[in-house]
Amino acid sequence: MTSPSAAPTLIAPSPASVAADGRARTYEVRTFGCQMNVHDSERLSGSLESAGYVRAEAGSEADVIVINTCAVRDNAAGKLYGTLGHLKSRKDNHEGMQIAVGGCMAQMDKDAVQTKAPWVDVVFGTHNMGSLPSLLERARHNGDAELEILEALEVFPSTLPTKRDSVYSGWVSISVGCNNTCTFCIVPHLRGKEKDRRPGDILNEIRLLADDGAIEVTLLGQNVNSYGVEFGDRQAFGKLLRAAGEIPGLERIRFTSPHPAAFTDDVIDAMAETPAVMPQLHMPLQSGSDRVLKAMRRSYRSERFLGILDRVRARMPHAAITTDIIVGFPGETDEDFEDTLRVVEQARFASAFTFQYSIREGTPAATMENQIPKAVVQERYERLVALQDRISLEENQKQVGREVQVLISAGEGKKDATTHRLTGRAEDGRLVHVELPVGSEKPRPGDVVTVAITQAAPFHLLADSPDGAPLQIRRTRAGDAWDRTQAESCGVPAPASTGASVTADGRRAVGLGIPTLRVGP
Repeated sequence: MTSPSAAPTLIAPSPASVAADGRARTYEVRTFGCQMNVHDSERLSGSLESAGYVRAEAGSEADVIVINTCAVRDNAAGKLYGTLGHLKSRKDNHEGMQIAVGGCMAQMDKDAVQTKAPWVDVVFGTHNMGSLPSLLERARHNGDAELEILEALEVFPSTLPTKRDSVYSGWVSISVGCNNTCTFCIVPHLRGKEKDRRPGDILNEIRLLADDGAIEVTLLGQNVNSYGVEFGDRQAFGKLLRAAGEIPGLERIRFTSPHPAAFTDDVIDAMAETPAVMPQLHMPLQSGSDRVLKAMRRSYRSERFLGILDRVRARMPHAAITTDIIVGFPGETDEDFEDTLRVVEQARFASAFTFQYSIREGTPAATMENQIPKAVVQERYERLVALQDRISLEENQKQVGREVQVLISAGEGKKDATTHRLTGRAEDGRLVHVELPVGSEKPRPGDVVTVAITQAAPFHLLADSPDGAPLQIRRTRAGDAWDRTQAESCGVPAPASTGASVTADGRRAVGLGIPTLRVGP
């Protein structure tokens, strides 16, 4: 089987990006699903902008609406078709509007999308995101819907142009696909077998992000710690962490998600010995019952899982560990669920993403006997959530009095405007709301503030100033990059950057993994 191409994918300007009155047509990308989908949407946005489209202003109606779908949960189809039904009336009243559906649900349902929603113009899958501009052009030219679903990846998505949502933090895919056979998961069927990018390509992409002002990256993969198996190096992920930690300007490295069965001590060593790797770990448990884990084909048991957490905390005492848990897997007994509660109590997770099991057609679990009644699943789910909320609060209360470094973000706190706070993430990934004292200089998104935690809640921390003293602010390259983007969005000339992704006339580039792709001549 041939490997996907790692050569840069160039997107040519498209006639379909120009409206009849000569203006550039606008687009909006809506993302359903995981971090991988969020990152894919940045590639879709970059591809559209390279083709000549411009992002629609907030609150305005776009000429092209792209829905990047998820297929992991049972409500994914309902969410998609509900959204498409709402968009139909808008399309009927918006001449020339196009609707495109991509991602996992499109890959799984194929022509069913156009059968159920014939007003959709383009359907594309997980393996051909770069085809979106040409599919929109063909659909507009032919006046008919376009469907293109590939069964295998031809180019790494990382080779596509990227329109990043954040200038101070970026996603970097290290692999695509998955070789695991978890009985509840549809992802391997939709994303294919794992394909690893070469280390040099990944590191070059990280360097370009750092050159452009980013000080934080998150490495993405369906199973990041199995990285390297394809080219015969089972310690490649730990080596990648260490190498990324040497990139100038990069201050924070995170990754998601590892698989407990493949999590090795060399990765723990790399985390502990690389200052840029943050003391944070998202480790999916799924169940605390060994019997259920076996039925799930999760090739580890609860004792091994807890042993990993012990070793991580021995090297990084302040690490925040989070997880995923499924409640109500087929055949789960009361005793199995009690095992999950026991392991959660022992694990002391900072937080957990808890899910009620949902049938996904095409997975082995969908046809298993002893599907659990909804009422039973709901009762167990509520008990688990209550337990984890208590643990999260207790673990967050241990942070009170600690001094932390908070990377200020843009728009993570929904009530910041009314509470006069700023929001960001501590080194361990915890969400921190920071008081902005009267008269204090205001940090920019991307700047780092040093604060003491004063109060804890289950899902966030507060850092208020008891004496009204000004914030301790470290202005960063990332904050400078934020200033440039704000100046450019207002049409104000911005100072040139030392990064390679700003053109000579001050315009931003749409980034590629290798190399960058300029917008315009």
